[in-house]
Amino acid sequence: MSKKKGLSLEEKRTRMMEIFFETKDVFQLKDIEKIAPKTKGITPMSVKEVLQSLVDDNMLDSERVGTSNYFWAFPSKALHARKRRLEDLKKQHEEGKQRQASLQQYVKKAKEGRQDTEERAALNKELMTLRKQKETLNAELEKYKDCDPEVVKGMRKENVTAKEAVSRWTDNVFAIKSWAKRKFSLDDSRLDKAFGIPEEFDYLD
Repeated sequence: MSKKKGLSLEEKRTRMMEIFFETKDVFQLKDIEKIAPKTKGITPMSVKEVLQSLVDDNMLDSERVGTSNYFWAFPSKALHARKRRLEDLKKQHEEGKQRQASLQQYVKKAKEGRQDTEERAALNKELMTLRKQKETLNAELEKYKDCDPEVVKGMRKENVTAKEAVSRWTDNVFAIKSWAKRKFSLDDSRLDKAFGIPEEFDYLD
């Protein structure tokens, strides 16, 4: 007979949120440690870790009063959190589209009246990579469009992925600028002005 598989962290987080959404009540840690194992199958030893992960992700509110910690969450807060996440992704997507358009214009100009070179082939390959990244962002937006409650489980991971994607876009822009400076002897200010790159453009902290 196979051994019963335990709950994953994301399953525990989802079930923990159900306790607060279903009861719409405020609980002390000791109360949750009693309720969660009985009603949701969450082991007592993992209750504190699950609660802290939800607080860290701003899904759950916590306040210390005297010697006791209190926790609460309401469905409206989760909905607002998902809406903010959706708006952030839309903004990142729009910024990506603008950068891609600038790069496409640059590639078009670089091709005019010139023979194919290894550098141009590399640039075309880079453009294809950017297009695939754009498709990935579109797919992410599609997942979030209806603010599906299931999205809450993946928010932490998706936030890291989105930040990495922005960093890759930034890498691409700097790489193209560096290539253009060597190829056409252009300085930063002329390149930024020609392709609409803001002076403060840089990596995210």
